[in-house]
Amino acid sequence: MSAAHSRPTACLALADGTLFHGRGFGATGETVAELVFNTAMTGYQEIMTDPSYAGQVVTFTFPHIGNVGVNPDDDETADPVAAGMVVKWDPTAPSNWRAAGPLVDWLTSRGRIGIGGVDTRRLTRAIRRQGAPHVALAHDPEGRFDIEALVAKARAWSGLVGLDLAKDVTCAQSYRWDEMRWAWPEGYRPQTAPQHRVVAIDYGAKRNILRCLASAGCAVTVLPATATAEDVLALDPDGVFLSNGPGDPAATGAYAVPMIRGVLARDLPVFGICLGHQMLALALGAQTVKMNHGHHGANHPVKDLDTGKVEITSMNHGFTVDSQTLPAGVVETHVSLFDGSNCGIRVADRPVFSVQYHPEASPGPQDSYYLFERFAEAMAARKAA
Repeated sequence: MSAAHSRPTACLALADGTLFHGRGFGATGETVAELVFNTAMTGYQEIMTDPSYAGQVVTFTFPHIGNVGVNPDDDETADPVAAGMVVKWDPTAPSNWRAAGPLVDWLTSRGRIGIGGVDTRRLTRAIRRQGAPHVALAHDPEGRFDIEALVAKARAWSGLVGLDLAKDVTCAQSYRWDEMRWAWPEGYRPQTAPQHRVVAIDYGAKRNILRCLASAGCAVTVLPATATAEDVLALDPDGVFLSNGPGDPAATGAYAVPMIRGVLARDLPVFGICLGHQMLALALGAQTVKMNHGHHGANHPVKDLDTGKVEITSMNHGFTVDSQTLPAGVVETHVSLFDGSNCGIRVADRPVFSVQYHPEASPGPQDSYYLFERFAEAMAARKAA
């Protein structure tokens, strides 16, 4: 191989000056973001389109990326939201009956950068030891990089603390949702006999969360992140759902917390996931903190403190609720068995609860689908009272 063809075509520069060179794929150019790693063995397309990854480059610890291609059904939102991807082996050609195209072309058309040929084990260990670093990722087919400039850009990036990203990924206007979870052989089917009216606040909602709500018998109206309590209550919902999303919950809470408190004053059932969980905790008087490297994967064990059962869950978060700040009347319901961090809360004697993890999976296990049924049961009980 000639020197020109053996030259690295992508560079990942960490803020501490550490460099990883590899082969670029997808879009060309540069991006600056926080670097995290994800341990899931499936679902790279769902991960890349999860709005919770806004402002982040994802390192995939599983090496077989690209092997099932991409298809429209697996998008969690209209376009990739993660800033880029890091993989050990170059993406392979798709070999799956559902594939509508290759991953590389999909990334190129959507302006997302990838780098392959990286020692992802070394990189993952560095993230675990030092915390999620700020990085600059560049792809140039000619292999020309200004290393000093890339490191400087990584160091200059402000990071996610204090950053409200929900406004960047939320819907522009309200809409209705009736599509249920995928089922063989029909695929996605509409909910034709809903029993409950749910308002879902979109801080960066994944489509499969909305599908799970529809499958639980809900007619869902989605509102933007900036919706007020008056906007929500005007729709006369049976329950309110708070979605996942990216960024610092304290920053998004500046406008989300007053809305949530207004809803809580009406004693409606409330269910939150991920950022929605953190937002509910803030509204109840708790605090959130930035984690060292966060939780990102589909194999996270969580203990239900009410039942003693352990669920294997899908997670994607870099902030967490500080359980030491939970006020009286707010009960911790779930904890991570990896590090003991908070993974769920409920309000005593009220139909208000939330979890840090993703019960809708996509990708991941389905141990926690029961939470959507619990939400539906709470709405039914309120109407029957």
